[in-house]
Amino acid sequence: MGKRNLVNPLLVIVAVLLVAVFAFSVRLRASADRVTVLKAEGITCAGCVARIARTLEAEHGVASVSVDEAAGRVVVAHDSRAVTPEVLSKRVTVAGYGCRVLQTQTAEEYRKTSGSAVPARPARQCCCGMDKQ
Repeated sequence: MGKRNLVNPLLVIVAVLLVAVFAFSVRLRASADRVTVLKAEGITCAGCVARIARTLEAEHGVASVSVDEAAGRVVVAHDSRAVTPEVLSKRVTVAGYGCRVLQTQTAEEYRKTSGSAVPARPARQCCCGMDKQ
């Protein structure tokens, strides 16, 4: 009976520690309350698309990015409390492309006016859905 009284609290402690470790290892994604559409100039290839996407994905508060090479259009879903449209535009400019903000809307307004859903590909994931580290 004495061993049982000692084992149960130890199991509880181990379980709590495991939950704590898993809780800290979970990566929280940014919550997008705004969608900003940027016009980028100088996008000539898939490498440019990838560079712009990586640049914006590295910005704190960006939830997802979609880059249309042909139209030079960059759609960024982001948390407006963490990053502004002007900062997003500046990051693209610093990456070597001309850039300006076309519009910023709530996610719902964007769906209604564009007829498109907010970019679904989460930032920091490749096309196959694997997390990039």
